[in-house]
Order: sequence, then C-alpha cells, then structure tokens
Amino acid sequence: MIGEDTSQAHGLKRNLRTRHLTMIAIGGSIGTGLFVASGATVAQAGPGGALLAYAVIGLMVYFLMTSLAEMAAYMPVSGSFSTYGAKFVEPGFGFALGWNYWYNWAVTIAVELAAASMVMKFWFPDSSGMLWSALFLGIMFALNFISVKGFGEAEYWFSLIKVVTVIVFIGTGLFMVFGIMKGSHTVGLENFTLGDAPFVGGFPAMLGVAMIAGFSFQGTELIGIAAGESANPERDIPRAIKQVFWRILLFYVFAILIIGLLIPYTDPNLLKGDVSDIGVSPFTLVFKNAGIAFAASLMNTVILTAILSAGNSGMYASTRMLYSLATEGKAPKLFAKLSNNGVPRNALYATTVVGMLCFFASIFGDKTVYLWLLNTSGMTGFIAWLGIAVCHYRFRKGYIAQGRDLSALPYRSRFYPMGPLFAFALCMVIMLGQNYQAFMAGNIDWASVTATYIGIPLFLAIWFGYKYKNKSKFVSLATMDLDSQRD
Repeated sequence: MIGEDTSQAHGLKRNLRTRHLTMIAIGGSIGTGLFVASGATVAQAGPGGALLAYAVIGLMVYFLMTSLAEMAAYMPVSGSFSTYGAKFVEPGFGFALGWNYWYNWAVTIAVELAAASMVMKFWFPDSSGMLWSALFLGIMFALNFISVKGFGEAEYWFSLIKVVTVIVFIGTGLFMVFGIMKGSHTVGLENFTLGDAPFVGGFPAMLGVAMIAGFSFQGTELIGIAAGESANPERDIPRAIKQVFWRILLFYVFAILIIGLLIPYTDPNLLKGDVSDIGVSPFTLVFKNAGIAFAASLMNTVILTAILSAGNSGMYASTRMLYSLATEGKAPKLFAKLSNNGVPRNALYATTVVGMLCFFASIFGDKTVYLWLLNTSGMTGFIAWLGIAVCHYRFRKGYIAQGRDLSALPYRSRFYPMGPLFAFALCMVIMLGQNYQAFMAGNIDWASVTATYIGIPLFLAIWFGYKYKNKSKFVSLATMDLDSQRD
C-alpha cells in the first residue's frame, strides 16, 4: 500500500471484475446515437463522410481511453478525472469537472426516462408515459441501491444485448451486401457512387456529423469512475481498454459502413432520428429488407435496453462523482456516508431526486427551462473529455519531473503526448463548432447561440468561483501529489 486507498478506507467495495469493466467501457458508448441517430449522419455527410467522421472521433476516443487508463490503473478512485484535475492541474479545475459531470448525468437520467416512456408507446399506445417513467426510475434506483455488483451485473447484461444486436446487424448486412441472403443482390459500392456520394456537403457536413458521433461515444469515460470499485484495477483497467479500440472499430465503423452500403444517403427515412419512431432506425430498415418480420419489435426492445443502460450508468456515475466530491470536502459531507455494503445512498437519493425533478420539468413545467437544462448538460461530456486530455498531459509531465520510472506504471499509454494533444484539439474544434451555422447567417440568433454554448461559461464560472474563494493555484510539477489515494 502506497499512501492511503481512499476507496477502501471509506468503504467502497471493489467488486467489479474485468468482464464488468469491459462491458461498461464499450456498452457506455452504444446507445440511441448508434441505433437511431446514425442514419442521419449518412444522410447529412454521405456514406464516406459519415464513415470518416466516426473513424476520426473513434480514434480520438481511443486516445482518451488510453490516457484515462494510465491514470486510473495508477490511481483508481471513484472521482476519476475530477480527482485527477484537482491533483494534477488545479483544485478549482477538478471541482468544476466533478460538479459539471454530476450535473450532466443527473439531467441525462431525466432525458432517458422521457425516451423510455416514448418507446413503450410502441407496444402500449394508450398507456400512461408517467407510469412507465416511474417504473424505469424505480428499476434504475434499485439496481444502484443494492450494491455495486448489482449495477455491474445489470450493465453487463444490458451491454451484452446491445453488442449481440450490433454483431447480428453487421453479419446480416454483410450477407446482404454480397448477395448471399435469399432475395438480395450484390450491392457492392452502388450507394457510395450515387449522386454526390461518398462525401456529401463537404467539410461543414462532416463537422456536423463529428458532433453527432461525439455525443454517441460519450459514456466510454465511465470506466474511469468504475476504476474506484474494480477488484484489481492494475490488471483489469488495461485489459478493458485494450479491447475498446477493436470494439469501437467493429461496432461503430462497421455499422456505419453497412448502413452506407445498403441504404442510399438520399433515403428520406434516414433523416428521421426520433427515438419515438423505431420504424425508421437504420437498423430496423436493414433488418426489414433482410426479411425479418419482427424487425421493429426487435429494435424497439434493443433501444429500450440501450435507454435503460444509459440511465443505469448515469445513476451510477453521478452518484459516485457526488460521493467523491463529498469525501474531498467539495460537497456536503452527508453525501460521503456509505451503507454497510458500500453504496453512497445519500448521494444516490440526491441524484434520483434531481433526475426526477428535471423529468417533471419536461412534463409539467416550462419546456424552455427543460431545454436549457439539456443544452447546458450537452457540452459537459466534451468538457470531461477535454479534462481527461489535460490531466493526462500534466500527470505524465509531473511523473517524469519527479524522476519516476515510466516502466513502473501499471499501464502506459503509447500515444503520449500525441494522443492527449490530438484529443484536446479535436474536442475544442467540436465544442466551438457545435452551432457554427448560427454565425454564418445574416442575423445571428443569439438565443440559439447562448443555449448551445452556455455550458462553457458555466464551467468557467464554477472553476474561477472556486479559485477566487479558496485562493487555489495551479499545481507545480515538482510538488504534484502522485502518492495519496493509490493502491
């Protein structure tokens, strides 16, 4: 033991195994972004543009995961990049990262509840959406209330369903592309040479698709939060990360390739990306063309699973982040209290209530307020990724400055410094370019611009507010704390 293992000292249980972490890492990024919104990316940028955008964002995510893995294997704490931000960059920076990330997932829970109730309308059109949302909130709460192992097992099986679906989709698509399936003909590259394909709309269209792809991949950083409850982080985190790249390649790039090969980018159904219309999911369209009669019901089930998985993960991530902030004195101490089986239940109660209030705001309150909540949380995922890149760059600099041996690291990213620098630059481009169209118009819609970018000044206000109040300073490389909170 080097220093103090905060997770064990405060009672968090290290019950997550390699299989849990692997599925959390890849399952966190497979959701409605792939199953529903992926069609719109092909329609906007063409099959080639969508494929390239997803490949570039996938590469960036892999770089980020190797950066996070290096720090998480060395210092596995449930606060993850919030803790790293405070230790390796500046205390206020870590404080802002933590609170923004908690807020992001708490609001996301409300979004997933609304989406789940819409999905259930497919089977029960006359049922009450409120009842379904209450039921799903109860399930998410229960899975997180019991134990971390309960969360891990639920997420493993949720993710496994999504993974199997994508594999079956890719297999079915390949059979159709090569004319192996009954009634299909060899498609080849027909749709890649149709009209303006493969690249439609040029760079602006690709930038727009890159933003959608970025949102789709958000959730992979959950492995950093889960590291604090990993049974053997030095072994399990590197194992899980090594599989992420190939699974990103398989699940996203291959899936987009199949969609681009089988569905023309001019198909109007691809532009419909609403979770309430399962019939126009590109996955559903391909399965229907393959002659699978129950394609819509199948994809509805899978999409519901993806939504519950996102809500379950969001509940876990926000609860652990609030707990970690409390143990570090950055949130009320009552949120640091744990149950006998190591669950921060007070933090869980608070997160559940905030998610529920945001959901009620969307149903009964002013829709404008809800949309602003949603917009302010939308930027937070990219800010978290930006934070990971900055933390890793500083961590490695401090590690070397203190004369430590790089070979002693449990896991070392092979892409330093190019990986974090590339991820930082691309995150900045995506964040600042999210609503670039607003600036191209004759009259700038300042309300739209403010709603899109409000997350950035909010993050800076929290950071500099903490810095002003506590007179915190940037951490020097020579005095950087690399020993406490380590296994």
